[in-house]
Amino acid sequence: MQYWLYLALAIVLEVTGTTSMKLSEGFTKIVPSILMFVFYLASIAALTLALKKIDVSVAYAVWAGLGTALIAVIGIVYFHESATLLKIISILFIVTGVVGLHLSGAKH
Repeated sequence: MQYWLYLALAIVLEVTGTTSMKLSEGFTKIVPSILMFVFYLASIAALTLALKKIDVSVAYAVWAGLGTALIAVIGIVYFHESATLLKIISILFIVTGVVGLHLSGAKH
């Protein structure tokens, strides 16, 4: 269970890093630009710890998939990006795939 918490932390840090990337406005704002690197490095560190017990195929897919879905939701809610039916269905497919991988029972 501890390794899944590392993976959850890695996802939160990656999403925070990507949000900082958007807030940096193309590296024109110094604080979000620095935070982006800090959060991405911390995310990779937490992902590395998760890989001690979770298969890389599952861990990376969950990390990338949930990170992508969460960023899409943040884009819609916080940055007021469009929320088309196709976008929402696609996000649901990503989440469904992540759940399927988790339920696949892959163990290290």
